[in-house]
Amino acid sequence: MGKSPLFLEKKMENLFEVQAEARTDEGKGASRRLRHAGKVPAVVYGAEKEPVSIALDHNQFIRHLAEEAFYAHILTLNIGKKKEQVVLKDLQRHPANDNKIIHADFLRVDAKHEMTMTVPLHFIGEEKAVGVKAGGVVSHVMTEVEIACLPADLPEFIEVDISKLELDHAIHLSELVLPKGVSLPALSHGQEEHLEEGERSAYDQAVVNIHMPRVHSVDDEAEDAEGDEEATEE
Repeated sequence: MGKSPLFLEKKMENLFEVQAEARTDEGKGASRRLRHAGKVPAVVYGAEKEPVSIALDHNQFIRHLAEEAFYAHILTLNIGKKKEQVVLKDLQRHPANDNKIIHADFLRVDAKHEMTMTVPLHFIGEEKAVGVKAGGVVSHVMTEVEIACLPADLPEFIEVDISKLELDHAIHLSELVLPKGVSLPALSHGQEEHLEEGERSAYDQAVVNIHMPRVHSVDDEAEDAEGDEEATEE
C-alpha cells in the first residue's frame, strides 16, 4: 500500500459557552416538569468534586448540538456566576424524536489529567483514491474513534486522507499518525498479545477500506426469487 496514509488533526477553533442554572429538585417528577418548561435536566461531575444538577434551555442546547465540533470540544458551562470547563460526555435523546433531549452529562475538565473522548473522522481524497480509480468503492468501517489525551491536546476531528489507498486494502487504527499527546485506548488492549510477524492484533481494527462492488448475477436473482416464493408458500 506504500506509505501509511496521513491522518491530520484540526485543532479547535470554535468556542462554546452554554448557559445553565443550578437546580435542587431531583427525581423523575422534577425532570418531567423541567422538560415541560422547555428545559433539559443535566448533571456536571468529575475532577474529584461533588456532582451538580443543572438545567439547560432546550432550544439553545439544540442549536449547540447542531455543530459537530460541540461533541469534541472543551465547553464553558456558565452556572449562574460560576464557570466550569467541561466536555459533553453523554446525551440521551427521545427514542422517537432526535431533536428532543431527555438528559445530558457533562464531565469537568482537569488540565493535568488525561481524558478519553470520541472524536469524528473526516475522510478526504475519496474521488481520487487509487482503489476508486481501479473500480472499487469506499467502505467506512468507522466514522469516529476514541482517543485519550490531555484537554489541551483534544482535536476537534481527525482527517483521514485515503487518496493513496489501493483496491482491496484497508487503513487500520495502528496506521493513524496521531498528534502529539494523543493515543488510542483500543490499541493498548492488544499490547500483551504475542503476534507473529505481519499479524495484526484483534484490537487493530480497520477504519476504512476499498473493495470491488458486489455484482448480482442472474443466478443470484433467481435464487432470491425462489426464496421469496418458498417464504410465501409457507
